[in-house]
Amino acid sequence: MRKNNFRNIAIIAHVDHGKTTLVDGMLQQSGTFKAHQELQDRVMDSMDLEKERGITITAKNTAVYYKDIKINIMDTPGHADFGGEVERSLNLVDGALLLVDASEGPLPQTRFVLKKALDKNIPIILVINKIDRPDARIDEVVSEVYDLFIDLDANDEQIEFPIIYTNAKEGIAHIKLEDKSETLDPLFNTILTNIPGPIADDAKTPQFLITNLDYDSYVGQIAIGRLNNGTLEMNKRYSLCGEEKNTSGHKFSALYTFKGLKKNKVDKLEAGDIIAVAGIENITIGDTISSHENPEPLPRIEIDEPTVSMLFYVNNSPFAGKEGKYLTTRHINDRLEEEILSNVSLQVLKTDRTDAYEVRGRGELQMAVLIETMRREGYEFMVSKPKVITREENGQVMEPMEKVFLDVPEDKVGVLTEKLSARKGRMTNLQNHGFGRVSLEFSIPSRGLIGFRSQFITDTKGAGIMNKLFDGYAPWFGRIPQRNTGALISDRHGKVTTYACINMADRGELFVSVGTEVYDGMVIGERNKTNDLALNITREKKLSNMRSSGSDNTVTVRPPRELSLDQSIEFISEDELVEITPMSVRLRKMDLDQQKREATQKKERLSDQH
Repeated sequence: MRKNNFRNIAIIAHVDHGKTTLVDGMLQQSGTFKAHQELQDRVMDSMDLEKERGITITAKNTAVYYKDIKINIMDTPGHADFGGEVERSLNLVDGALLLVDASEGPLPQTRFVLKKALDKNIPIILVINKIDRPDARIDEVVSEVYDLFIDLDANDEQIEFPIIYTNAKEGIAHIKLEDKSETLDPLFNTILTNIPGPIADDAKTPQFLITNLDYDSYVGQIAIGRLNNGTLEMNKRYSLCGEEKNTSGHKFSALYTFKGLKKNKVDKLEAGDIIAVAGIENITIGDTISSHENPEPLPRIEIDEPTVSMLFYVNNSPFAGKEGKYLTTRHINDRLEEEILSNVSLQVLKTDRTDAYEVRGRGELQMAVLIETMRREGYEFMVSKPKVITREENGQVMEPMEKVFLDVPEDKVGVLTEKLSARKGRMTNLQNHGFGRVSLEFSIPSRGLIGFRSQFITDTKGAGIMNKLFDGYAPWFGRIPQRNTGALISDRHGKVTTYACINMADRGELFVSVGTEVYDGMVIGERNKTNDLALNITREKKLSNMRSSGSDNTVTVRPPRELSLDQSIEFISEDELVEITPMSVRLRKMDLDQQKREATQKKERLSDQH
C-alpha cells in the first residue's frame, strides 16, 4: 500500500552546486522555522570543517511539512571520497532532486550520483540552480543533462523528467523560466506530484533496515533508516537480524522522528517514515530490526570497500606532549574506536606495533577530515603517507583505479599530460572548448594521484579544476615515481635564523619561518634536487670588530611556503611522517638519526642494483 502522507527524497549533485543552500530555503519556507528565527547559511552543514571547506561531508536528513505531507530530505555529500554516503542515502528514498549549476552544467560527480540513482530506478526531478548567474547557459546545460542520461543508458521513462529552475540563495523556483514565482512552492508541488509516497504497510511484520549510524554520548549508538513495514513501539521486544545471526529480546531506549534539524522523541513509529532508534548495541549498517517472534530480515546493503590506508602513530618527536591534551596509545585507540561507530566507511586495524594503528578509508580527503577533527579536539599524533589497498585475484595483485577529470588552461595541457603519464596515467578523452580551456580525462592507478593535487595547483597556478571517481581494480602497474624533489632537513635543535635562511636560499624552498623552533630530523623545506639535504638552519652569523649583528637587517628573506594539513599529507614521501598537534603541523623523517637514514638509503640502492 502506498502511503501518501510521506515523501522521501534525496538531493544529489556535484560539489558546490547548491544542495545545502536549497535545503536551507526549503526549511525556511515550509514553516519549519519560525518567521522571526534567524538561520545561518548552510544550516545543514553542522561540522566546522564543512563550513570551512564549503562541502558536505556526512549525509544528513531533515524533514519539512508541506500541505500536511511530511517530506523527508537527505542532503548528500557531493565529493567522491564520500560516495558511500550517497549510495546509502538512496536506499532510503523514493525519488531524487538532481541539482545542476546553470553555468557549470553536469560535472564528474553529477555523473556518479546520477548513475547511482538510475540504478535504483527512482524518479528524478532536474533542478537547474543558480539561474541568476551572469554566465548562466540554461538551455545548453539542460541539453547536456539529457546527453548524460542517454550516456548512462537511462530508459524512456527515466528521461521524461520534470525540470525546475531555481535561485536557491533567494528561495525562488520556476516551472518555466519566464514565470514570476517568488517562492519555492513550484518545487514543493512538483515533488508532491512526481515523487510517489513510499510503499509500506503498518499491519505487516516490522522491517527496519539500518542505513546510517550516529553516536550520542547520552544514549549511545543511534541507528537511522527507513521503517519499510510495520510499527515500532517503546516497551516492546524486537529481533536484531545481523549478517551472521539473529538475536531477540531487544528493547529501545528511545524512538525518534525527524522535523527540521531536530530528532523528536516519540512512543510509536509508523511505516514509510525515516526514523532513528537507540538502545540496541552492536548494530551495523545493513542489519534489520524486525519482529521478536518471527523476524523477516531485508536484503543487506553493501558498503564501499576502503581504497586507502594510513598509519596513525603516537607522537614520539622531541616536541611530543608540549601542545596536545590527548597523547597516549589509549587516547588514540579510544578516539578511533568512537569514530567507526558512526563513520562506517572507515576501518581501524591493529598493527604489530603497540604505538600504531592502520586506518582505512575511501580517499585522502576523508582521512584529512578525520585527522583535522582529531587535531581540533586536542589530540597529538603522527601519520604516515597514504597507501593504496590492493587485493588479489587469481594469483594477481590488483590495485584501485581512478578516473580523473581535469579542466585546465590550454597552455598547461602538455606539462600535466607529461606528469600524469609518468604516474602511469592514460589519457582517455580530450576536449578543447575553444575559449582557452581544455577538458582532459585520464585513467590512472589511485597510487598515481597521491601527492599530485598540490603539484596540480602549482602547475595550473590555481586555475585548474580536478575531480576523480573510483573506477574499479586493475593489475598492479609497477613502481610509480611520486615526489621528484628531495627534502631539506634540520640537522640539530634550535631556532631558525635569518642568516641561515639567506645562505640556503639557492638550495630550495623553506616551510618554516625565522624564529620557528626545529629539531634534528625535522623536514624544513623542499630541495630543488632529487636527494635529501641535512643542513644547519639555526646558524648565527659570527660577529667581528668590523661588523655588527644588525648589519644584515636590510636583507629580505623569501617568505616560507606554509603547507596546510592536506598539502603536508600529500607532500611527504614513504620515509617521512606528519606530526600533528592542536597548534602545529610539522614534517619529519621517520628515523630522526641522520646516520641511520644514510645507512638505510645505502641498503636500498644496493638492493635496487641487484
